[in-house]
Amino acid sequence: MNRVGIRLCSIADTLCKSKSCEYGRRNVIGRLELCRTLATFNGNLFLGYGEESITKSLQVQIVDALRLGERSIASSLLFDLGKGNHSLKADDFVYILNHCARSPDPLFVMETWRLMEEKEIGLNNECYFLMVRALCKGGYLEEAFNLIKFIGENHGIYPLLPVYNCFLGACAKMQSAIHANQCLDLMECRRVGKNEITYSELLKLAVWQQNLSAVHEIWKDYIKHYSLNIISLRKFIWSFTRLKDLKSAYETLQQMVVLAISGKVFVIRTGEGRLSSSRLDIPIPSKGELGSAKVKLGENEQSLALKIGTDASNTDKSKSVSATVGMLNNYKSLPVMKVLRWSFSDLLHACAQARDYGLAEQLMVLMENLGLQPSSHTYDGFVRAVIPTRGFSAGMKMLKVMEERNMKPYASTLATLSVQCSKELELDLAEALLHQVCECPHPYPYNAFLGACDTMDQPERAVRLLAKMRQLKLQPDIRTYELLFSLFGNVNAPYEEGNILSQVDLIKRIKAIEMDMAKNGVQHSHLSMKNLLKALGAEGMTRELLQYLHVAKNLFCHTNIYLGAPIYNTVLHYLIESEESYMAIEIFKNMKSCGFRPNAATYNIMIDCCSTIRCFKSAYALVSMMVRDGFYPESITYTALIKMLLEYENFDEALNLLDQACLEGYQLDVLLYNTILKKASEKGRIDIMEFIVERMHQDKVQPDPSTCHYVFSAYVDRGFNNTAMEALQVLSMWMISDEDSILEEKKREFEDDFVLSEDFEAESRILQVFKDNDEHLAAALLNLRWCAILGFPISWSPNQSQWARGLTNNYDSTRTLLEP
Repeated sequence: MNRVGIRLCSIADTLCKSKSCEYGRRNVIGRLELCRTLATFNGNLFLGYGEESITKSLQVQIVDALRLGERSIASSLLFDLGKGNHSLKADDFVYILNHCARSPDPLFVMETWRLMEEKEIGLNNECYFLMVRALCKGGYLEEAFNLIKFIGENHGIYPLLPVYNCFLGACAKMQSAIHANQCLDLMECRRVGKNEITYSELLKLAVWQQNLSAVHEIWKDYIKHYSLNIISLRKFIWSFTRLKDLKSAYETLQQMVVLAISGKVFVIRTGEGRLSSSRLDIPIPSKGELGSAKVKLGENEQSLALKIGTDASNTDKSKSVSATVGMLNNYKSLPVMKVLRWSFSDLLHACAQARDYGLAEQLMVLMENLGLQPSSHTYDGFVRAVIPTRGFSAGMKMLKVMEERNMKPYASTLATLSVQCSKELELDLAEALLHQVCECPHPYPYNAFLGACDTMDQPERAVRLLAKMRQLKLQPDIRTYELLFSLFGNVNAPYEEGNILSQVDLIKRIKAIEMDMAKNGVQHSHLSMKNLLKALGAEGMTRELLQYLHVAKNLFCHTNIYLGAPIYNTVLHYLIESEESYMAIEIFKNMKSCGFRPNAATYNIMIDCCSTIRCFKSAYALVSMMVRDGFYPESITYTALIKMLLEYENFDEALNLLDQACLEGYQLDVLLYNTILKKASEKGRIDIMEFIVERMHQDKVQPDPSTCHYVFSAYVDRGFNNTAMEALQVLSMWMISDEDSILEEKKREFEDDFVLSEDFEAESRILQVFKDNDEHLAAALLNLRWCAILGFPISWSPNQSQWARGLTNNYDSTRTLLEP
């Protein structure tokens, strides 16, 4: 463990150097009673008896100086205390040590102890306990353990169990399994037993180590020495839930409920406000077992046992609780109900982590049957558990229930609900929930909303959210900036090309985001840099694109982060799109020379580059390199190669590649088919075009607006206007669906209000469909409406069309003709 400041020598070494280390040099003051030690540990100390003394005054002055941070004055006063003519004893230092234990101030403890050693003042149990406590709270576990071990071996003071418990508690807090094991070995060597506090500290250590088997071992050892009580069961439930053992936690909770119903509960509130067991800490072995949902009850109490299975999928089982559970009503104002509620909440939060909504619902029903009022914390766990499966509507119902009960939801509950709404693209509700969040320790829910805004292309909402984050003084993380580059990198509306004004605007946005990143000490990630490069590429800013590639190289090189293929792929893609193919080739060569390994996407991009510059030989060389590097051609690879063959009007080889892709099991997409349709349309190859359209239909590949355009244009260019309109109508229907039953349903939905409507707002309604991100449906409806306006009858059975039947009838014969 690294420590800042003065390093303490080990306590044993300190004692060995002291002139008072000679064995048997002095008689040690006898043990103080345990009750006095614990009273001093928990409460305020009464200094001395009788008149105010100089000793007491000096102690108060020393503590006051320590509280003011005047350590040199405190040390001087301690020296004055030691050199006085009056006789000193251990009790004269308790007030100082008590302050050091509370602060904690282990260094001044050592200074005080050194003085006591010099003055040959014998330790008592109280001073000894406070010293150990100060060292433990200050993080000096090694020194605390040496003290425990040394005192017991050399001073005749054998530590009481609270000393060991204090040390184990510090081990749990400092997450030091080594010191905890040393302490347990020492306890075993000295035959020191365990009490309930010991088991509690051991559970904390086991949970920190994520050691579920250790928790079960502690349970077995515990029930050998103690009978079950509400407080101890709660601690075991807490441990099981933290280690995701829902079954054991649920079974233990059942025992807790049965124990509460039986009336055998011993829970009180201490003076500090903590809940603890009121029974004496006397070991009495338990007769219950973990696997049982019942505990031993009296003859008149047998009917109180719960009959609840551990199958989380059946909520009806939790309703079979005895009618006598109404006895819990007697505890409504007692601490036992609070302990029960805590345990239910722990298990509900564990259900949320495990996504076990069935058990969560079962627990809520059980709480209702027991008359146990859920808390805001309980609802928080329940909402987290159910909304991933049941959706945000289930969480909103819980919010309504809480509102009816005048309960304020946690900020985490609102944030969780907002995240789910963002995932389901319910942006209005997500934004409203986030505005109710008063404080949030992390930006995750805000990032989820920004992601939804990015999906829906609504940057104006993101601006309002950023203002809210600044109002809350919530610092963005790298994910926030990744989303900001994606959101605000698109300056132009869809289908608009960049211009000088939009490029200037983009640079301003990028600089503003990067300035905010620098202000918050956040560096670029791969994704943030990739999104930035995409924004520059989309605007056609190739010079800035290359500049930022150089920035990325330097940035990730200095931070020892691998630059990676995705960033290179982004640059290569946009260079080729900007018709800078030869520049892309240079970047690719540089990438290889610098030792960056291309991935499948890199090869596909460069094969597409070869198709652009019509270099078939280089394309096949890249395919060979791709296979050698362990990547196999994909649908996009075949698309690029077919595109290249079509540049040479080699339709036969292009169709052979298409067949090869099908044989190798690739799922061919509409982009590949459109590549062939485009060239066939340009060259007037109606036969190939009709063959490809029928093949798409047989392969269940739905057409898109580009498909309609290529087919329609091919017929119109050849003067086949009626065929063009019929084909447009059939393809538009297939864009909606290729199943007659679904088309019949869509007819009732769209025909009167969209296609045949004489209302001037019909086109506006279709455009709204486009704005709702269903552009294929919007294009299909516009095509059909255009056909209707031109007087062509609309048929919602495209497969019965003469043109469609002709495609099917001619398919086999055309295939035969096209085969070599």
